[in-house]
Amino acid sequence: MKKFNFYKYQGTGNDFVMLDNTHGGFDALTNEQIQKISHRKFGIGCDGVILVMPHDKYDFEMRYYNADGSRSFCGNGARAAVRFAEFLGLAKEECSFLAIDGVHTAKIFPNEIALAMSPVNEVNETEGNYVCDTGSPHYIKFTEDAINSVDIVAYGKEVRYNDTYKQDGINVNVANTSTLEMLTYERGVEDETLSCGTGATAVALAYAKKFDIEGPVALNLKVKGGLLQVAFDRKGEEYTNIQLIGPAVEVFRGEYEL
Repeated sequence: MKKFNFYKYQGTGNDFVMLDNTHGGFDALTNEQIQKISHRKFGIGCDGVILVMPHDKYDFEMRYYNADGSRSFCGNGARAAVRFAEFLGLAKEECSFLAIDGVHTAKIFPNEIALAMSPVNEVNETEGNYVCDTGSPHYIKFTEDAINSVDIVAYGKEVRYNDTYKQDGINVNVANTSTLEMLTYERGVEDETLSCGTGATAVALAYAKKFDIEGPVALNLKVKGGLLQVAFDRKGEEYTNIQLIGPAVEVFRGEYEL
């Protein structure tokens, strides 16, 4: 592949390399190439690579790749994709797009993106902790300890590589019950990330279950990279009208050669 233009975006510290795939030039990207782009020492450096392209039925399609080349849905990445699609002229104030977990809608504001997440029908409790899938699977532990006392990488690896989850992997979140400060260990990155949109959503849903909060709920989640808001309706095990709200901005753009 010859030199190509790229754009670097971040959403509360979750950073992404955005590629304009309107002409299909990146359809044949390999896992090895994605790993090279994502490498923070020998590449551009990012948590994930996102391709944005037109779609027949929706405003656009996004394809998200973790830094290791694996596919998943990414909430912060989706918000960045919406902002990038706006830049490309594919999205306006309200838009719809296709992702790996289905169709999403979003609203574009000057300083933030409000992303509609897929409904969730169950949040499972396991040994006092919680597991749910918000487009990507998450394991959530609540603590009353100061969040900066948690070694999220060590704990995350302990959970992610145990017998239950090691085959498919799982993201791991730890959140303080009083402040809703949270930490994230991401599968696919296999390290701590400064933010995680699907993780913030999972923590919010698990918090509502833990404290039996029903009806319209809106929670502010404090991630290392800033603040995310999650709003939703809860009725028993049904979590609907889920919105992930937060900033998504361009950091820089440049040329790269694979």
